[in-house]
Amino acid sequence: MSAPVVATQDGTNLFVETSHDLPLVSVSIAFRMGALEDPQGGEGSVRLLGRLMRRSAGGRSAEQNDALIEGLGASLGADVTQSTITFHGAVIARSLDRFEELLVDAVARPALPEDELERLKRETLAELTEMLDNDSSLVRRWFRKTLFAGHPYGRSAAGTRAGVESATIARLRGLYPRLINRQNLVVALSGDVTSERAARFAASIAEALPEGERLLDRTPDPSFAAGRRLVFVDKPERTQTQILIGGIGTHPQDPDHFALALANTAFGGTFTARLMQEVRVKRGWSYGAYSNLPFDRRRQAFSMSTFPKAADTPACIELELDMLEAFRKQGLKKSELGWAKRYLMRSHAFAIDTAAKRVGLRLDSALYELPENYYSGYLDALRGVTLEQANEAVRARLSDENLLVAVVGTESVLGEDVKKAVRGLSSHTTVRYDAD
Repeated sequence: MSAPVVATQDGTNLFVETSHDLPLVSVSIAFRMGALEDPQGGEGSVRLLGRLMRRSAGGRSAEQNDALIEGLGASLGADVTQSTITFHGAVIARSLDRFEELLVDAVARPALPEDELERLKRETLAELTEMLDNDSSLVRRWFRKTLFAGHPYGRSAAGTRAGVESATIARLRGLYPRLINRQNLVVALSGDVTSERAARFAASIAEALPEGERLLDRTPDPSFAAGRRLVFVDKPERTQTQILIGGIGTHPQDPDHFALALANTAFGGTFTARLMQEVRVKRGWSYGAYSNLPFDRRRQAFSMSTFPKAADTPACIELELDMLEAFRKQGLKKSELGWAKRYLMRSHAFAIDTAAKRVGLRLDSALYELPENYYSGYLDALRGVTLEQANEAVRARLSDENLLVAVVGTESVLGEDVKKAVRGLSSHTTVRYDAD
């Protein structure tokens, strides 16, 4: 489970997991801050920077870099989350030297040309327009935007139309040295590579990068408004809706983190959990019905997701609220806890069945500042959770009063019925689906 952790001469964090099963090497070059550094009104800037770095590696054109990557039998992508920038790829082992050069070019020698930025902006704006057709993306966006209003977690890493349109090459070049420097670097390699070769790889990346300030995540914990609130995302001619209901969630540093994770698994984490049984199996209202507990460096949200046909939406909302109330008051049964433990412990094998997955967990631990034994002690932590601890975690961490209900649908058809379905509704807002 554990991968060697190597510190290069300059202190760069390096994680290595060697496996000679296939002649492939997987590489991740990550930096410890992401879209949280987007300037106010410039949402999407960090994502544009990451993608532009990949396209303009070594001063070459995007087409030349694509051809070079393909010729190496490799892949290379750039991903940006709120908390990280990651360049990840894979290459045939015999081409690792040339791939290393390419990655040095991408992170340390990107041209960042203005004409390529303009092309990238047009592509990104087209992607944001396409997202308006994806109701699932819309409900997630407005759920986060409303629940985390005024907090950086409420902003999308993908950006807004206004943020992307306002991006300039001067802004991106200003962000580059702040984000992309030696002090923020973490490297992970896995597959057909030795620890010694990985150390040389990481040192090559680090030595090419400028010195800089180690960015500390000073983002405050989000606060969650009191009461039951509704945001209705109005979209014409919807025969099906998307619903997210949720509020305060968990943090990996919480002493009851694993207890809550187990309880959530039994409530809505699998196909056989309570939510799916009640919403889909018994009533046929939604093909899927799940609850989710993501984590980041700061507390994230708990949410329940369903997508019923329009006529079933009010009843589905009422049912989910009733189920959450019952979950808090009555808790889990012993049989449910036992089943959830077996499910998570058995499925954990699939999270560590390749070298890339194993080293990926260690990389996440470093980037998200997880407890030292978060993954190495995962199975023991699950085994130790009692029924009383799981039920107390639900009562302590989840609220059935301080909730946000987000709905994508046609407001003129469903608006009033949805308001009635949210008993004790304290406030409601209607927004256009194409609002920025």
